[in-house]
Amino acid sequence: MIRAQIILSLGYCNEGNATPVEIIIIGMAIIALIAIACEEITHIDKAKSTLFFGCVSWLLLYVKASTTGNSANLQASFDHNLLEIASLWLFLMATMTFVAFLNARGLISGAVLKVMPGELSFNRLIILVAVFAVLLSMLADNITATLVSLSVVSAFKLSDKERIKLAVLAVFAVNSGGVILITGDVTTLMIFSDGHLSMAQLLHLLLPTLIGVLVLVVLMMRGTNRRVEAELFRDKSQRLDVVIAILFFSTIVSTMVLNILFSVPPVLTFLSGLSIMFLIGGFVNKYRHEIHLLEYVRKIQFDTLLFFLGILLIVGALKEIGVLVYLTELFFALSPELSSYLMGVSSAMLDNVPLTAALLKSEPTLNITQWLGLTYAVGVGGSLLVIGSAAGIVAMSRMKELTFMAYARYIPRLFIAYSAGYLAVLWLS
Repeated sequence: MIRAQIILSLGYCNEGNATPVEIIIIGMAIIALIAIACEEITHIDKAKSTLFFGCVSWLLLYVKASTTGNSANLQASFDHNLLEIASLWLFLMATMTFVAFLNARGLISGAVLKVMPGELSFNRLIILVAVFAVLLSMLADNITATLVSLSVVSAFKLSDKERIKLAVLAVFAVNSGGVILITGDVTTLMIFSDGHLSMAQLLHLLLPTLIGVLVLVVLMMRGTNRRVEAELFRDKSQRLDVVIAILFFSTIVSTMVLNILFSVPPVLTFLSGLSIMFLIGGFVNKYRHEIHLLEYVRKIQFDTLLFFLGILLIVGALKEIGVLVYLTELFFALSPELSSYLMGVSSAMLDNVPLTAALLKSEPTLNITQWLGLTYAVGVGGSLLVIGSAAGIVAMSRMKELTFMAYARYIPRLFIAYSAGYLAVLWLS
């Protein structure tokens, strides 16, 4: 998909339609995409490179607009682009702050480990890991859900092969669960915020997602089914932790209900919940010797937010110079159903955020089922390779046994599960 985008961009230049400034912007976009793909090799944070190229692209557009007398129109486009980014950015900031607190207090992993039995069969553990990973990824970001799922795996006495199998399952389940709610996956949030799917429509992905995960669970159950043991977990959570956890889940439910009934923007509901969290912290003196709740804003993953900002700036600049119309033509060269499926496969080799952002800015015309298929594909397709999603990269960094090749042995099973889930979306939506 990205190779085709590059070819089409070069074709745009060769037709003589592009000015020198536009050629430079296209070149920077290509370099940014390559930098994202080669992050593990160059060790240059993709947030830094994308933010740099995104800002420079718009600076060049303003220079060009000043010479052509088009500054007012460009300002309007930039304001619109920035408003979209700000809404998504603030929503992510609010959810990440909640999760940063709960994760730092060990409440999420503690609650999961507390309900886990001390001894069970390996096949039952496979089922429980899949269930927890799906549920957690619906509520928290993929990185947190992956870390919690891996903490469950590490609590049991397992062989390396069993640990790898559960880690692969956790990555797929985390990416699958994230597509159902806007709190779980950035690409789902992007598609929702662009107005293509409502929260009620996103819930139609629940059954297809469960089908995809169930298929992988069944495929993973082949082999010995021995009894495994875990260390007992003692709950050390305190009253404030529980109050904030309840507030977090209440905010998620309120976000869905208020949006469906009154069309309240999710960012407003989540910022309201975050403000209540800060007020609660201000009234509680029990934690006066610990870090203030407001300080957890500093603990969120700003590199993720800055990467998101940079990508949307780059894609906005490409839309401004008219390049993204070629992406729409490429997408509709095949049927939208097949194109979305292949786009999901492509996201295993390149970050799904720029893929999704570029397609959304190109404004394709799809029906509800096709949008649901695209949402599932770009959210779950990255699971096919361990480097294809944030969940996979986190799992590989936290579990030394999980190498690229060790994960690759499960590609056939992952491909079957991904295909089953995608087909279920088209049939059941």
